[in-house]
Amino acid sequence: MTTAKLLLTLAAERKSADVTDWAARLGWVIGLLLFIAFVYWLMRQGWKWRGSLQSGLPELPTAPETAGAAVLGEGGTPLPVLTGRYHGSTTAGQWLDRIVAHGLGARSKAELTLTDAGLEVVRPGANDFFIPAGQLREARLDKGIAGKVLAEGGLLIVTWQHGDTLIDSGFRSDRSAEHTAWAGAINSMTRSLTTSITTEGPAR
Repeated sequence: MTTAKLLLTLAAERKSADVTDWAARLGWVIGLLLFIAFVYWLMRQGWKWRGSLQSGLPELPTAPETAGAAVLGEGGTPLPVLTGRYHGSTTAGQWLDRIVAHGLGARSKAELTLTDAGLEVVRPGANDFFIPAGQLREARLDKGIAGKVLAEGGLLIVTWQHGDTLIDSGFRSDRSAEHTAWAGAINSMTRSLTTSITTEGPAR
């Protein structure tokens, strides 16, 4: 075999190998895309299944037409509106048991306002909701909630009663230094309400 024929043969074999490699690569890409689509489908089905299990959760309260009086923070000044993100809700004390019913599973931007009437949560692009003062239980600083883990104290967790379910909702302020003041204000409110109910006794 002459040198020219040898070179032509090698070139043909290389071209054939290149074609074979591209076919294999294309097969891998298609397979990977199908796998990703299948995983995404499973996640959506799991989300729907969890939502159906939580269908007994009542509709979320909405804010009253008349705004309540602003709650005072440290120094006697009105507690500032908290702007940041809503990171989800879980069954209280079970940080992996995500609640998805009524849009509570959707992360979003959030704007929180605390008045003597309760906690108003405005969420652009998602369902707003309102937690009446009598349904607030406590607030604390924590580092994680379902699907989100931050540094210690990176989340403001608000615990509230909704129907028969005790819920933990996680928020993160754009100014994390506000978390402590917010937790203190909510806990002060809940203590005052508890003391008032205990002192006055049940209504007759």
